[in-house]
Amino acid sequence: MFGIPGKQAVSMTAEAASQIAKLMDRDGHQGLRIGVKKGGCAGMEYTMEYVTEVDPHDEVVEQNGARVMIAPMAQMFLFGTEIDYKTSLLESGFVFNNPNVTEACGCGESIKFEGM
Repeated sequence: MFGIPGKQAVSMTAEAASQIAKLMDRDGHQGLRIGVKKGGCAGMEYTMEYVTEVDPHDEVVEQNGARVMIAPMAQMFLFGTEIDYKTSLLESGFVFNNPNVTEACGCGESIKFEGM
């Protein structure tokens, strides 16, 4: 919808693609849908949910056996984002390296976009 021909809306690091593919295989899901919603201390926050059926309006990105769907209302906010998966001694989880974010809270889960 908001894409550039020949360029995927988001990219995944090898670690993120591997983790998403494992989740898909383990639970038999079609992939993960990512989006944004109002909330958090900075105004917006990311959402992720398992997908059992692909919505025809979603932007679908596939890489190394992993499939991510981007909800229609989130496409303009997520274009150019790199999805990573980080593991540390205390936690592990997905990280969104989003060039569209102008502010983020200390925990990194709440974000703000210009004009919002």
